[in-house]
Amino acid sequence: MHAEASVRVSVDIGGTFTDLHLYDPATDRTLAFKTPSTPADPSIGLINGLQGITGLAGLALSDIDLILHGSTIATNAVLERKLPRGALITTQGFRDVLEIGRHIRRDVYTLRAEDRSLLVPRQWRYGVSERVTADGSIQTPLDEVALHRIIDDLVKEKIEAVAIVFLHGYRNPVHEQRAAEIINERAPHLSVTTSYLSSPEIREFERTSTTVLNAMLRPVISGYLERLTGRLEQSGIKASLYLVQSNGGLATPKDAAKLPAKLLLSGPAGGAMAMAALSKRHGMTNLVGFDMGGTSSDISVVRDGQIGETAESSIDGLPVRLPMVEIRTIGAGGGSIARLESGALRVGPESAGAEPGPVCYQRGGQNPTVTDANAALGRIDASAFKTGGMQLDVQASSDAIEKNIAQPLGFSAGHAASGILDVATANMAGAIRLSLFEKGADPSDFSLAPFGGAAGLHACAVAQELGINKIVFPANASTLSALGILQADLRYDLSESLLMPATAAAVSTLATAVGKLYRQAAGLLAANGFNDDQLRIEFSCDMRYRGQAFELSTPWPQVSGETPLGVDSLEQLVSNFHTLHEERFAHASPEDAAEIVTVRAVGVGLLGKTDLPNQPKTKTSAVDSAASNLTGDKRYRTLYLDNAQHKVPCILRDDLSVGDAPLSGPVVIEESYTVLLLHAGWTVQVIDNGDLLCERSGVASV
Repeated sequence: MHAEASVRVSVDIGGTFTDLHLYDPATDRTLAFKTPSTPADPSIGLINGLQGITGLAGLALSDIDLILHGSTIATNAVLERKLPRGALITTQGFRDVLEIGRHIRRDVYTLRAEDRSLLVPRQWRYGVSERVTADGSIQTPLDEVALHRIIDDLVKEKIEAVAIVFLHGYRNPVHEQRAAEIINERAPHLSVTTSYLSSPEIREFERTSTTVLNAMLRPVISGYLERLTGRLEQSGIKASLYLVQSNGGLATPKDAAKLPAKLLLSGPAGGAMAMAALSKRHGMTNLVGFDMGGTSSDISVVRDGQIGETAESSIDGLPVRLPMVEIRTIGAGGGSIARLESGALRVGPESAGAEPGPVCYQRGGQNPTVTDANAALGRIDASAFKTGGMQLDVQASSDAIEKNIAQPLGFSAGHAASGILDVATANMAGAIRLSLFEKGADPSDFSLAPFGGAAGLHACAVAQELGINKIVFPANASTLSALGILQADLRYDLSESLLMPATAAAVSTLATAVGKLYRQAAGLLAANGFNDDQLRIEFSCDMRYRGQAFELSTPWPQVSGETPLGVDSLEQLVSNFHTLHEERFAHASPEDAAEIVTVRAVGVGLLGKTDLPNQPKTKTSAVDSAASNLTGDKRYRTLYLDNAQHKVPCILRDDLSVGDAPLSGPVVIEESYTVLLLHAGWTVQVIDNGDLLCERSGVASV
């Protein structure tokens, strides 16, 4: 299953559309496909997509060898609170850790603290007598009699998922293991998650939050995987299935079902991986990925050639202590609903999603969206829009904007639609600006890489708002996250919290931890069929200066895990930390003591790659291709720009080639599933791999 010669399909299930890419080694080609998502059961949309893309490739479903699956299923379950009844069992006296949190006040001027986002109410948080000290020794044995009483109450309350988080369980998990064993014996129907498996690291609040999230997601993801595997079998598909994790790597269904919290950024991670590849391909060390889909926009940053990664993030105010690609998500997509609040125009975060969708989709949507504004202004050609076989009703979009926005404000429909786009642009530019400012970065030092179905229509406006002068519009932009997933590898993230000074006295303890993590990673990869030539194991340490309350994840490339670890290796690690601290915060203190908080290992199983340099232009079926509606010659379309009607050239992307003279805006470039609107003052030309390079040639706005 790791062979180069394998037909593989990557799938990215979004809130509005399901995107797919298929690589066929027999023809050495990659095909893209897009189909509407089915929120009630995403596996239906996935099967529909597999049938569509294999038909396009002239293959049978049984020809697929690998399916790489990314989605927002876990994220949506948390955001929409579609979770089972959950309970927390913790050390006596610590049942309120979730509610106490970190005493962080997001609004420092308010008179009342904001409400906590709690997944488990207090009556289902249980304390049990037990105590493991910070060094791992047992101070108080587990009170098994009390635990049996708790189990009786869990059954009575019809609890479905249980999180077990004992104090210092990361150091010695014996009590968590025993509690899980008793629960599984007494109530095998309960889904049990222990902190030593889900987040074996220090910081009680974050570890508890992560474990609770994981516990409550297990029934959701397990149920979905059962439905999906059943549908795959019914369709005659015997392909190996992998799921995309938040860290950009892949997991087996078995591992994903155990640790579903690792899937929280599953879909957006594919786009971040594609950005890293795009940065490397064109030598653009500073790149902002701007993925605008139907429901939301995801922002990822490549700085100095590296995609951002964090050991901790949050979702809807809930901390998640797991390695993740660093992504900022905002509720600004093509389906974001425009409305008036106290006379002010608001756009998002509420979305029309896939059902009913924007008004122009003719699926029952009544509220105007960003897509409706683009359609009403002529920026989307109804005759060329065939995504998912849909026919757009542009007049319905105009009518909805007129009724809900224009008339109440006393504006024309065109002015109101332009206002919707202006607000959406400001929201997206603000999120990008914040993502860069947090890193001490200037937007003008970056290039913008828009992708997703809607990003091309907004790229120039967003870039101008930020002062960015260069845009790279990738080939296959609308389905780029799925293309990024196509290049993913199996990945295991392992860690051990140590909390000790980075001195020579720590070498022995460090060597033991590194050796343990190396053997664990190698064993997991070997169990999945990877030999020594197909795996890579990398190390890093979370470090800080003594007295600091935060850590920097410091790469440790000098350590392999196979060779003895000495004082020189530790000195290299400390040097790496000082250098990274200087780069990140513009200062370092080599004379101050450094501490090691957590040792991390990343085990990567290298799947047979489908490197895709200089990709030929991807053609799609006549049903889904904009080319079926255009002659290939330049034509013109009337667009509402700058509060007036303008006749703008319209060109097929497939008719552009490397070596062509740059085109000047305004111009519309159409391709399957997406559109690039180049504003006045910008030029565009084709570069390697079929990507488009847009540069700001003057000061003008549209």
